[in-house]
Amino acid sequence: MSRDPVLMSATELLANYRAKALSPVEVTQAVFARITDLNPFLNPFCLVDEAGALAAARESEQRWQRGEPQGRVDGVPVSVKDLVLSKGWPTLRGSKLVARDQAWDEDAPAVARLRENGAILLGKTTTPEFGWKGVTDNPLTGVTRNPWNPGMTPGGSSGGAAVAAATGMGPLHIGTDGGGSIRIPSAFTGIFGFKPSHGRVPAYPLSPFGTLAHLGPMTRTVADAALMLNVLTQPDARDWYALPPENRDYLDGLDNGVKGLRVAFAPTLAKAPVDAEVAALVAAAAKSFGELGAIVEEATPDLPDSTETFSRHWLAGAANVLRAFSAEQRQQIDPGLVEIAAQGATIPLLDYLAAVKEREAMGVTMNSFHQTWHLLLTPTIPIPAFAAGRELPVGHGGKRWWDWTPFTYPFNLTRQPAATVPCGFTKAGLPVGLQIVGALYDDARVLRAARAFEQAHPFRLPVK
Repeated sequence: MSRDPVLMSATELLANYRAKALSPVEVTQAVFARITDLNPFLNPFCLVDEAGALAAARESEQRWQRGEPQGRVDGVPVSVKDLVLSKGWPTLRGSKLVARDQAWDEDAPAVARLRENGAILLGKTTTPEFGWKGVTDNPLTGVTRNPWNPGMTPGGSSGGAAVAAATGMGPLHIGTDGGGSIRIPSAFTGIFGFKPSHGRVPAYPLSPFGTLAHLGPMTRTVADAALMLNVLTQPDARDWYALPPENRDYLDGLDNGVKGLRVAFAPTLAKAPVDAEVAALVAAAAKSFGELGAIVEEATPDLPDSTETFSRHWLAGAANVLRAFSAEQRQQIDPGLVEIAAQGATIPLLDYLAAVKEREAMGVTMNSFHQTWHLLLTPTIPIPAFAAGRELPVGHGGKRWWDWTPFTYPFNLTRQPAATVPCGFTKAGLPVGLQIVGALYDDARVLRAARAFEQAHPFRLPVK
């Protein structure tokens, strides 16, 4: 256990509150000191509400002093990605074109549940404009940087949340993931990120990118993600895609390990190239599951190259995002987003429907695969982090961000739960992620496997 409150996990903070060894006010003050110190050059927060957070912390402190905590995360600091509605705060989505002077009088389901459970809401974290790409920079708030090397990107689109988690700016962070947006930045910054099964966490308003989009926790420990998921999965009638409540505690059985589980390791998918350092670290991580008692074999699901399938969905979503903006307004929008929206607006309906059928076939393939294998391990991202402020690495040869993220978006298409755990560092000191994919709706097993790996290979942070 760290003695520094900003590096304590949420579960550690709650234990300290219960023992009256720390107060939510002390912790919130310490977190804001960290934000003040690091935010100016890493840029993970686009809005901070110190006064509101400290007021909430004082109320939480009084509840703990009475021995009457409010819900599961009373007094725990939380950030909200700037795509997710939060009452009283503008949700500008990284864009100059979202009007700041409008009524911000509604919480999204995730924010509402956290608020009801006593969380201390710190502020909004950065995203690329409307969350459109796998790195984090936008015309409104500029470039967000990787704490392991500020010259590098933290990935995206939940890049601000990842940086905040990695550097002690709160233990719990709301991320969104439409093609890897939780897992990409979690892998690049060395934290834990979890994309639950689609519908597990209720959402409102629904994403313009449709059923590709998921919400989930981004944390420094697996237990914190399980704790946060207990809150985020509570029902909300505004999401008509939401799964029925499970009425379970994701912390139960978290430490049961992986002994006896059948685990497939796929060094790549659809023959996508993988950086040699990344490949070696991921292979070693996969091997360690065998040492933990799992039955690990190299086996690759028969998935096609799904770049075209995903891009048709994503391009159409981008066109949907910008449909209300005029040509003059689009001059203020990230040019890459304007380009893909224009492409999306020209996709023939029958081509889009063909992509929907391809997506369905991928889901069936994975359902069949998981009849044999409990879990699938892959690299999270086939390359280390690259220069900040770019959509693509220099010399990559791809056209768009999804050309260097071939292992994340397939599981948005199939709606499966997928997590990333840090599994080592390149020679340049950049984190690498191992992706753990579970059968549809088998979220708890993914968390359990991630926890087993974490216990065997404790995660490191870029700050002490």
